[in-house]
Amino acid sequence: MLALYLNDKLELRDLPRPEPQPGEVLIRVRLAGVCRTDLEVLQGYHGFRGVPGHEFVGQVVAPEDSSWLNRRVVGEINLACGQCLRCRQGLAHHCQQRQVLGMKGRNGTFAQYLTLPAANLHSVPEEVADDAAVFTEPLAAALQVLETAAFSPDSRVLVVGDGSLGLQISWILALHGAEVHLVGRYPEHLELAGAYGVSTYLEPEMTQKDFDVVVEASGSPSGLELALARVRPRGAVVLKSTYSGGYPLNTADLVVPEVRLLGSRCGPFPAALRLLQKDWIDPRPLIYRRYPLAQGLEALAYAQEKGVLKVLLECGE
Repeated sequence: MLALYLNDKLELRDLPRPEPQPGEVLIRVRLAGVCRTDLEVLQGYHGFRGVPGHEFVGQVVAPEDSSWLNRRVVGEINLACGQCLRCRQGLAHHCQQRQVLGMKGRNGTFAQYLTLPAANLHSVPEEVADDAAVFTEPLAAALQVLETAAFSPDSRVLVVGDGSLGLQISWILALHGAEVHLVGRYPEHLELAGAYGVSTYLEPEMTQKDFDVVVEASGSPSGLELALARVRPRGAVVLKSTYSGGYPLNTADLVVPEVRLLGSRCGPFPAALRLLQKDWIDPRPLIYRRYPLAQGLEALAYAQEKGVLKVLLECGE
């Protein structure tokens, strides 16, 4: 099968088709999305080697006796052992032995085929097109912000970062009823938030502060600096960005104003699929370009250009 493979560098390779293990299915990937985290993986995040990518929509093609056969699916990216203390405590996403699709110990979605445990799958409703369903994983991650920090309908919230994830987070929070503000660098991106009633600002124009909650989704360490400067005392900063490098955090920025810094990661797939099915959120305006998998190297290079939102890989044979 054709796949993008990361070793010392990213290459287009012909790899053997994976064989599903007991409890797993073989999925023919229809579309895969390129995420900011994937770009960090290319820069050394997690020291990953293999097929990157974790956002996808596909069709189950094996085994023939699977109840999932021929169904269109999306899949959760964490593969837990199910036996350790964390798994028994309901913390499977933080399993100490977990694999993570396209990021840790498991080949990902930038390929024609992948395998996943059937337990990780969610069926895509007929009403949801592939180019919307491929956003299920990041939309679920955006929804997780609601659980990470305490929001009320009168919460005053700032989202830092007008990339694909930041925009989806701003949409989710606006639908939840919060007073949502978004700060970014690209006027054309900020326009995509206005339709959901989000107040938007370019970074040089951003003067407001004392927000109850600030969500940092810029993908850049400078975004966290801005977030800490805008949150009110005893407020919360929700950190969604992952970086291949480090960040020199001054602990006084947390201790003196008694600010909570909260990490937020994966979220609920069923809720994300319901939002797509009901057409309450339409992520398709985020799509900038589509490439066939055979042009995957060109696609990943384009995805790294400034101002680019979502790039999709068409992985069908």
